[in-house]
Amino acid sequence: MDSQKTISIVTPCYNEQDNVLNLYTQVRDVMTGIGRYRYEHIFIDNSSRDATVAILKRIAAQDPNVKVIVNSRNFGHIRSPIHALFQAKGDAVIGIVADLQDPPPMIADLIREWENGAYCVLGIKRTSEENSLMFWARKQYYRIAERLSSIETIQNYTGFGLYDRKVVDLVRSFDDPYPYFRGMIAEIGLPTVKLLYDQPVRKFGITKNNWYTLYDIGMLGIINHSKVPLRLATFAGFGGALIAFLIAFVYLVLKLVFWSHFELGLAPMLIGVFFIASLQLVFLGVMGEYVGAIYTQVQKRPYAVELERINFDNGFGYPKTGPVQLAMPEVGMPTLK
Repeated sequence: MDSQKTISIVTPCYNEQDNVLNLYTQVRDVMTGIGRYRYEHIFIDNSSRDATVAILKRIAAQDPNVKVIVNSRNFGHIRSPIHALFQAKGDAVIGIVADLQDPPPMIADLIREWENGAYCVLGIKRTSEENSLMFWARKQYYRIAERLSSIETIQNYTGFGLYDRKVVDLVRSFDDPYPYFRGMIAEIGLPTVKLLYDQPVRKFGITKNNWYTLYDIGMLGIINHSKVPLRLATFAGFGGALIAFLIAFVYLVLKLVFWSHFELGLAPMLIGVFFIASLQLVFLGVMGEYVGAIYTQVQKRPYAVELERINFDNGFGYPKTGPVQLAMPEVGMPTLK
């Protein structure tokens, strides 16, 4: 492989002051061990409220391979990472999160498979040290999404992996203002290698994925690749009408046969009304998700607005050896020993 090939490593972060220095150090050590690539490590900060930006600036001041983007505000878990991806200029781009749940030592394995001809090298979770119920729920979601999708999706894949420049350019060509990146990789379908790994538990800080963000990603993954929920609404409408007709017919027969003794009552009517109303609300919500996705597409807003960017005029460098000492750290700010 040509020694002048370049690698871009992209890390989105938000309130990760306890992790970014450790991640930077591990990534630098891996790239130093490989030795034959020039590289850049791009951190995009989504307007953190802790010392994350201060730490990144101090690292970037001592290592020109580190590039930092500071967003003007929090642009969310979808738009900010994709903006950073499109700033990467490497022949291959590696996406790795800041919380150290994507193992940095695997970068060497990702690059090796890329050298062997793979366009995408994806990290696939074999096991996870997270809450067992949550891991089970995620697996069930992936299975449901697989069955609903019009393409073959990638299960237990979070976005951690390596992507050839051709793949990044294809993702850009989608021109999607609110992209489901994992689905795009499945849609592209270029030769892919999957590497299994055991996901460690987050050791420092708290996860930024709340119920809303998980729902947002989950629903985005379904509506971007399936019309089944919309068609379920149509089938449910026909099915409900058929059931209502049969029940009405049975009630008519019973009333005609037992005219003096059979009471219709209010309970069946109320149950039927609430059942139909609940179906309508569910499928109005489903259709609302699709309409909302169309609305987002029409808006064409930028992925993120940058408040500041650091070291982007430095190009690519070779891995920097030796520890980075952060001079005069503030209280509570980590230092590398």
